[in-house]
Amino acid sequence: MASPRPRSLRRWLTRWLAILTFAGLGLVCVAVYWATNRNLSIRQEALLAQKMEVIKHLVEENAAKGDSASLRHKLEDFFYGRPDFALALEIDGARVVYGGPDDGDDGHDRRINFTLPVPGSPGGSMNAELVLDISSDLHLRAALAWTLFACALAGAIVVSAIGTRLVRRAMAPVDELGRQAARLSPDRIGERLDESHQAEEIRPLVHQFNAVLQRLERAYVQMEGFNADVAHEMRTPLATLIGETELALSGKRPEAALREILGSNLEELQRLSGIVNDMLFLSQADRGAQARGSWTPSLAQVVAEVADYHEAEAMEAGVSFAVSGEAAARVDRSLLQRAVSNLVSNAVRYAHSGTRIDLLIDRGDEGVRIAVRNHGEPIGAEHLPRLFYRFYRMDAARPFDANHHGLGLAIVAAIARMHGGRPFACSEGGVSTIGFWIADGNITEN
Repeated sequence: MASPRPRSLRRWLTRWLAILTFAGLGLVCVAVYWATNRNLSIRQEALLAQKMEVIKHLVEENAAKGDSASLRHKLEDFFYGRPDFALALEIDGARVVYGGPDDGDDGHDRRINFTLPVPGSPGGSMNAELVLDISSDLHLRAALAWTLFACALAGAIVVSAIGTRLVRRAMAPVDELGRQAARLSPDRIGERLDESHQAEEIRPLVHQFNAVLQRLERAYVQMEGFNADVAHEMRTPLATLIGETELALSGKRPEAALREILGSNLEELQRLSGIVNDMLFLSQADRGAQARGSWTPSLAQVVAEVADYHEAEAMEAGVSFAVSGEAAARVDRSLLQRAVSNLVSNAVRYAHSGTRIDLLIDRGDEGVRIAVRNHGEPIGAEHLPRLFYRFYRMDAARPFDANHHGLGLAIVAAIARMHGGRPFACSEGGVSTIGFWIADGNITEN
């Protein structure tokens, strides 16, 4: 099926501008035509009424004298030179017409009927009909109608032509935006669309587009950094594997030495496998994967199990655990344990010896909050927004740790999103609290 032809805003605006102009001018012309026709009708009625009063006066004056010959003479004089008027009198069944021709009711005249006294016959009356020929007014109305229609049509055409130029001029900035957008490329991703010369209505669109470009630039930079970090993280174990393997193949070695080399290589391979698995998990989370959990009536029990798992690690670091708070929610138990485990492991690494690590569970405006609080070195404000970035380390000079490759907190953030929540981190006075929210929709049992 062929895709529909894209609509042209220029043609659409020009067409509707012409239609609306013609409609507006048409309404004005209709109003003018109606007012003119109304005034003509009023004028015709006034003329008929005026002539009727004059005729009544003449007839009544002569009726009192009884001079019918004088009346006929005066009526003939009165209608002489007035071809648009005619008077028809009916006396004893006879019809007498004065003035212009009386052609009957053909729609080109206006008539008024009245009675007049009969000269020389006291108490007698005769029927009279005064006729006004309105042919000239009808021709005037027809000429006016065609003139107004032509004016409306010509006005619409003129306005359409001018509107086309104005629309083209008004859309010129949009064309310029299109040319600017066409020049954008990955090697010029830092550029933005110029909104300084744009109309007020277009600036919000340009502003939002630039905001999208900024987010894309940030994501592109993060992706580039992520690729570099992945290469850096994998280069070390790969170099170790290659070096130890070359060393093992460089000469004859006893079985025990080869087993030791293979064991070391296995550790590096397991590290690489862990990085790959974590990256695959983050990739699934980025594609919008959601947690499929079950109702867990006691989150404190789940958190306590994680604390027990890290008990040996805590004893070695000289710290202790304390779980406080309780809540219930619909969660993926294994994912929740993994997120809490990453938080606890991170807290143990950076906590001062002899301090206590608090595992907190409480309810808030956003749902259920699970947090791990430890006492250690303060975290700078500039680092807090980046703690959940992949492979991010606050101290680049920190020695290489084979057991931690910088994806732990990124996985915490991903698990939080999979539960409809978000991660958070704060640090004040050497007390750091890092955790995540579980959304409201997950804390009500169906």
